[in-house]
Amino acid sequence: MQLTVRDAARILGVSEDTLHRWVRRGELPAEQVNEQYRFNRVELLEWAAQRKIPVSAEILEEPGGPRSGAFRLADALRAGGIHYGVRGEDREGVLRSVVELLPVPAGCDRGLLLQMLLAREKLGSTGLGNGIAIPHPRDPLVLRLERPAAGMFFLERPIEFEAVDRQPVHTLALLLCPSVRAHLHLLATLAAVLGDQAVPALLAARVPRERILAEVERVEAALAARRAEGLARSDGA
Repeated sequence: MQLTVRDAARILGVSEDTLHRWVRRGELPAEQVNEQYRFNRVELLEWAAQRKIPVSAEILEEPGGPRSGAFRLADALRAGGIHYGVRGEDREGVLRSVVELLPVPAGCDRGLLLQMLLAREKLGSTGLGNGIAIPHPRDPLVLRLERPAAGMFFLERPIEFEAVDRQPVHTLALLLCPSVRAHLHLLATLAAVLGDQAVPALLAARVPRERILAEVERVEAALAARRAEGLARSDGA
């Protein structure tokens, strides 16, 4: 899951000098390995999503794995459900409610999952802005599932989440995946969906499930077209 400076710059569509400048300023999280910067794919996706920076479709592909079209966010949402009126008086309260609604496999410790989500929030809020948060552990949560599941949760009332824009959160999204590869792909897709110009307003309006799924499918189709175009350019080079 570690990316080099060159990889990260290409995915964010910026120069390596710009990337180094962000790291030196402490704006972009990075680790040093043998005096070289390395970037966590999940953290890079989260950082880009918070700043509304579009990422290259390249990050949707994990080297050595199947094409990412095998993982569709719309299908994962159908498996995990879109839930309305989720209760909670504070961040811990709503996360507790979310964990109880998740379709986790038998034997999964929901209490441990809640503690992992709370521990991640202590490192920094997962609020993206526009009233939306994507709570997740720092390392991808991999469960024994036949297929990925994504839950979307509309809160009964907005709560303070220490989001980047300091606005209260009204919508949460959370992923459950059978592999790291699936998690990375779906997180990237989710970030693209939430960064789409039309989607935040629809979520704030709590539109019906089928409207949300239609918007997800629209964005996924656009991403698939971008990937196909990129592959065609690579093959023709």
